[in-house]
Amino acid sequence: MSAEAFGKHLPAVVTLDDLAAMNAADQYGHRYELSPEGALSVMPPPDSEHAAIASRLLVWLALAGWPADQVLQAVGVRIAGPDGIGGQIPDLTVWAKAQPRTVWLAVTDLLLVVEIVSPGSAAMDEVIKAREYARAGIPRYWMVERDVAQTVTLHTLGPSGTYDVAAKMPLAWLLQTSPADHLPEL
Repeated sequence: MSAEAFGKHLPAVVTLDDLAAMNAADQYGHRYELSPEGALSVMPPPDSEHAAIASRLLVWLALAGWPADQVLQAVGVRIAGPDGIGGQIPDLTVWAKAQPRTVWLAVTDLLLVVEIVSPGSAAMDEVIKAREYARAGIPRYWMVERDVAQTVTLHTLGPSGTYDVAAKMPLAWLLQTSPADHLPEL
């Protein structure tokens, strides 16, 4: 389907309900995300390397005692901005407590967002999402590159309301540490 044909089926203003319906209806596994300014992004389905990285992080957190209902993969997060409400679907999220069963979760109790950089999403993950997550007050944002080392950049929210780089290391090194070194205690 061409972009023009696709656009004819979109409402004039896309809401989070529309976004949820689009995500549910997509038979190919694309992720539809919306900036608070109303910019729609269509992300390709994750490949097996992407899934393996997310699984390694999930298992690392679970082995350290994080409950399954506090470590969620590909869950919708409601992001407020000056121009409206958007919705992002991070690859992995860590919460201070179990979350309600709903499509779009509020950032309340959100401790960490992890994005695994896919081909074509680098600018979105490094600039756009980092700005949106910081503006939403999410205390930690990690990006995992798809380079040979699978470099993880650990960002923490600074006093200025922007992210500071706390550490940068290969994923294998991170997985040799304790999550307690990087996250608050359970």
